[in-house]
Amino acid sequence: MPENNKLQKIIVVDDDAAQRLLLRMCLEGEGYEVHEADSGFSAQNLMEKHPDFRIVITDLDMPELNGFDLIRKIRARELHYTYIIVLTSKDDEASLVRAFSTGADDYLSKPVNPNELKLRIQGAIRVLRQETQEELILALAKLAEYRSDETGYHLERVQRYCRLLAMDLCENCPELEIHAQFAEEIARVSPLHDIGKVAIPDNILHKAGKLTTAEFEIMKTHAAIGGQILKDIYAKNGSPYLKVAYEVAMYHHERYDGSGYPNGLKGEEIPIAARIMALADIYDAMATKRCYKDPFPHDTIKKIILQERNKHLDEIVINAFLRQEDVWITVRDRFAENG
Repeated sequence: MPENNKLQKIIVVDDDAAQRLLLRMCLEGEGYEVHEADSGFSAQNLMEKHPDFRIVITDLDMPELNGFDLIRKIRARELHYTYIIVLTSKDDEASLVRAFSTGADDYLSKPVNPNELKLRIQGAIRVLRQETQEELILALAKLAEYRSDETGYHLERVQRYCRLLAMDLCENCPELEIHAQFAEEIARVSPLHDIGKVAIPDNILHKAGKLTTAEFEIMKTHAAIGGQILKDIYAKNGSPYLKVAYEVAMYHHERYDGSGYPNGLKGEEIPIAARIMALADIYDAMATKRCYKDPFPHDTIKKIILQERNKHLDEIVINAFLRQEDVWITVRDRFAENG
């Protein structure tokens, strides 16, 4: 029995006591904590008293508050996402379409097959676990942003730049063997690229002038620190997108010619996610006003990026940028800093 199942609380909602008992027996046999409700009203009251319920299995045809109305009320009031599975007859396609339109996530046909029930619940848990991971990412990213001098829409811009580059490479560079899901993964984790800055002393992190050689050596450690933080989380979790997060944080200051840090990787030794992140981060740094400089015009940034072809930056990533540069200008303007 998976240990994580004991942490999952499920509400089974049906006015048929025999159906509730069947579902309860199947789910408790898998280690889940199951609560019953004989109506939509009962389920609603139960969820108000115990807001930690995350999975609801509900019949649709019930007196008073039916399943459709229950779904609407859950969606209108939920503090966190609730995964809703509806019970429906095999030939009731209209009700199934209506349930999905109302906000249901999945369905089970009656009579319920225990093996199918088990798989549907496992799918629900994967979705809920991903939401929890995304909340962690956002919290970590905001922590890093709070500690550093990054302002306003930096994270939003970088996310969009990374997605643009990855989607372009997906479409135009099949030899890289990356896919659309990867584009979403790197966009999702890109805010964590500087998470290691939480460990950098304030007098260095917030210094307005040029860093001394010793100070810069300390600043450079943020890449390895951030990479190690995410590597440790990935080792425990195993989610592929956390591997991308680790690669972005650890290697986004490597240079294509091998002169970067922390490991002096060269060329394709640098993961493609980090090569993408490097260009997005460099562009945004030059395009944004800082206490020591005004923002550079797009054409100036483009010229500098082209000069770094196969030096700091990967040529194929630069080419992706060139194919999308009009969209980059739109993103820059849309998420411009105030003042």
